[in-house]
Amino acid sequence: MAIAPIITTPQDFSPTAPGTWSPLPAQRPLLLVGHGSRDTEGRDRVLEFAAAYQALDTSRPVIPCFLELSEPTIQDGVDLCVEKGYTDISVLPILLFAARHNKFDVTNELDRARQRHPQVTFHYGRHFGITPAIIQLWQERLAELDGPRFNPEGIAREDTVLLFVGRGASDPDANGDVYKLARIVWEGSRYQTVEICFIGITHPRLEEGFRRARMYAPKRIIVLPYFLFTGVLIKKIMGICEQEQIAYPEQLVSYLPEMGSHPQLMQILRDREIETHLGQVAMNCEMCKFRLAAGGAQPGHGHDHGHGHGHDHGHDHGHDHGHGHDHGHGHDHHGEPVDLFPQPDDYHQRAWQVP
Repeated sequence: MAIAPIITTPQDFSPTAPGTWSPLPAQRPLLLVGHGSRDTEGRDRVLEFAAAYQALDTSRPVIPCFLELSEPTIQDGVDLCVEKGYTDISVLPILLFAARHNKFDVTNELDRARQRHPQVTFHYGRHFGITPAIIQLWQERLAELDGPRFNPEGIAREDTVLLFVGRGASDPDANGDVYKLARIVWEGSRYQTVEICFIGITHPRLEEGFRRARMYAPKRIIVLPYFLFTGVLIKKIMGICEQEQIAYPEQLVSYLPEMGSHPQLMQILRDREIETHLGQVAMNCEMCKFRLAAGGAQPGHGHDHGHGHGHDHGHDHGHDHGHGHDHGHGHDHHGEPVDLFPQPDDYHQRAWQVP
């Protein structure tokens, strides 16, 4: 069996491009907030995603920006909208789960923008979340891995372990969603089992995920990195996959690519944008550690940013307006990512703390 793992790329999958959409009733701009990356290719993929989404409805501007590590910043994006004369702005995070960035960091930046531009109303929408369209996306990609191009030995799913890799967050609620999504993808798939791991912050890490997967003595391990775009962490995952294939050549390692500018993601984003126009943004915050830390704050207190999801973010985002962003998610803006929680005990001590 080949030593090199089978590593696929987004170009290996050719989904049908969506058509164009009718304009929305209110022609307010859309601020798309990406995470940001030290990796130039990762930044470029976000800008390409925003351009592709803009092309589907050119009646209003789509302004890409980044929370950190890349430019333009959120403040730059807001300023551009204000320069164009807009006083209502829809804001959508290009984020998979509702973790610290979504609940705390982006909203802090909007607090800062509101101080600078008090005439502007922000309509903050929700993240991608767990949706049937995303489940279908992964089911279709996994089905392609069964063909001879990516499975030359014809290894059955019953002899395959699915290794689901999340980014890892300092928010237990978001980490729990990774487990939920992985389980849903596995249900009905006929894979021997699914193991869940993370590439940073929380545990178990990818190396431990491989160790657990091999306990089932599979003939093949499929690595599914649950990411939107490439970047430093994706390339780290690929490097670990190559090392594991060399160390265990008897078990084929197949690697799925990040989601990229997939048409189904475009449709989900459109649904999220429409929600901001209708005031129907719904988020389940029962297990949000920020809300829990606030002692059960009642709706109507704190900043709602037009969220419309009931509890109005009563956890208050710390009222630091962006100052005191402690980067507990493990970023060093001047070099490689810093692993703040290299051991599980390190993470467990921090998990339920808030900034």
